[in-house]
This record gives sequence, structure tokens and C-alpha cells, in this order.
Amino acid sequence: MSKLEKKRAFGKTGLCIPSITFGTSCLGNLYRELEWDAKLGIVREWFNCVACPIFADSAGKYGAGLALEEMGKALKELHIPSDSIVISNKLGWLRAPLETPEPRFEPGTWAGLKHDAVHDISYEGIFKCWEEGLSLLGGEYNTELLSVHDPDEYLASASDRASMNKRMEDIREAYRALAEIKKKGKAKAIGVGAKDWKTIRLISDIAELDWVMFANSLTVMRHPPELLRFMEELAAHGVGIVNSAVFHAGFLSGGDYFDYRLVSESNPSDAPLFAWRSKFKALCERFGTSPAAACVQFGLSVPGVVSVSLNTSRSDRVQENVSLVDTQIDPVFWTAMKDNGLISEKYPYLG
Repeated sequence: MSKLEKKRAFGKTGLCIPSITFGTSCLGNLYRELEWDAKLGIVREWFNCVACPIFADSAGKYGAGLALEEMGKALKELHIPSDSIVISNKLGWLRAPLETPEPRFEPGTWAGLKHDAVHDISYEGIFKCWEEGLSLLGGEYNTELLSVHDPDEYLASASDRASMNKRMEDIREAYRALAEIKKKGKAKAIGVGAKDWKTIRLISDIAELDWVMFANSLTVMRHPPELLRFMEELAAHGVGIVNSAVFHAGFLSGGDYFDYRLVSESNPSDAPLFAWRSKFKALCERFGTSPAAACVQFGLSVPGVVSVSLNTSRSDRVQENVSLVDTQIDPVFWTAMKDNGLISEKYPYLG
């Protein structure tokens, strides 16, 4: 089994990373509880499949810090040197005592947790989240890339204009804290990750960003021209880009959820999604490529996108995910995608 060797400069961060970012929500028991051996196997495969340093993305929200904790435990058990992994931590959630049968944050999402989590996006809160993340990792591994976690959801929960203004001020203060952490040399880069790309654009106006993570935004199904222009602007300013959720939560590769919502072909409002996927699948079969490979290669095609974040709860799928970022697809396939109305005929980077 050959390793993925190539690294790419990650904007102005000073780091070079592989074209696959390993997501870690599975280590936090996303949807189902994984046995320790399964988690250890996943982390082991990261290093079996990709040359060091590998890049892993985590968050205090993932399993109320369990993902960070289990990753640190696995890295230590595997005797991984600290310079063999680059870790990003999305901040804004702190571990809290579990006082109910299941956690009160994101009920139904996490399994087998022994802690709850509470939101804290603020100046002091960011320092607490950062310090807690380092502690959960075990004290031997640094989080070189930091960001605020899902500020779009934080703003969307505002109840009125006054609440919105207060939450915007919280975000400004959070980035003031991140800037201080970076200035002290405790992190190499600060950024933002969000599902609503317009929130990333909003934050780019109030904070100096080194990197960003888009989720559910730039995909083979959804690639609005204004988003492409914004991504070009980011790239021109040396901002590194990670593209995440390129399958729309698994739907484009055959799953039952679209953007984390259960969908049904019998629901008239969902029918267009299934019709698009059916045409997409048929075209992939015609050209001998997999829908997953097409999604990943499209997600990497925009200038400035350095890496695609992929997640799996099975160690035997890690190599498969790595192969997706290295797959070559016939350019004629992309022309056919345009001819069949599956991607915009004006999409400039493929076809």
C-alpha cells in the first residue's frame, strides 16, 4: 500500500498539508458509540495511508471533547511524535457535567457520552476552550490551527436585533483572543469554519484570517458564482481553504441524509434532490468513476482549496478516502456534467 506523499502549501499559514484532512467527529461517537479498538484503528490508518505530517480537524463540540480526548490517547498509544500531525481545533464549546440522560446539546447526535457541552463564544471563553483542548489531547500535542466553531449557527439563534448585535460583539471578542494566542506564538494560524459561507465572508471583514473551512457550500451540486468569486479573493490574499461536507452529509454518495436532514423520495420537496442524484449516478457509471471520487475532485478544483475534509467511522475506509483525493477523472466527464445540466456550464475550472 503506497502512502499519499504530496503536500501543498496551506496559504500563508507556513504549513504544508496533504490534500486530505481527517475529520474526527467519529472519535466523539457521532451517531453511534465506537469501541476503543475501532478508534485506535482509524488513527493508526491515518499514518499508514498518508506521509507525515498528517492533518486532523477536531472540535470541543465533538462528543463534548471526547474526540480530542480519544485522539490524544490514540496518538500517545501509537507513539506518534508531535511533529507528525497538524491539529486544528474549532473553539466555542466547553465540557460540562452530564446531568440528564443524554446531553442537552445536539440531542440525538452523540452516543454514549459521559459529559455535556455548553456554548462559550467570548474573549475569556476562547481562552478556556483552547486550554481545555490542549488538556484533553493530553498535553503532548499542540493545536496549531484554531478557529471559531460554526459562528453561523451562533448568529442564527439570535432572537432579535439586540441579540444579534451582542452575538456579533462576542465573535469580535473571540477573534481578539485568537489573535493574542497567535501573537504569543501558541498557534500558527487562525480561521473560521461554517456551513453558511456568507458568515465566513462576514467574519473575513472583521478578522484577519489565515485559513477557512467551508462546509456544505462548494460541492458538485452547489457552486454559486458569488461563492467562487469570494474563494478566489481568499486565495489571492493567501488564505488557505479546506472544503468539507462535499457529499452533502453523504447524500451524493448514496446516503439518506442531505445536509444532516433525513430526506425521502416520496416528499415532493425532496424529489428534485433524488432526481439530480439519479442522473449524477448514471453519468458516473457511464464514465467509470465513482460518485464519491467525482464529489471530492470537484471539491478540490477551485484555486485556493488545498484539502478536502473526509470522515469515517471504519478503519478499512481510510485508505479508500485517501484514494479519492488522488483519483484522476477524464476531463470529458466534466463536459458531460455540463451538457447534462448537473454542473453550471459557466463553471470555469473543469470541463
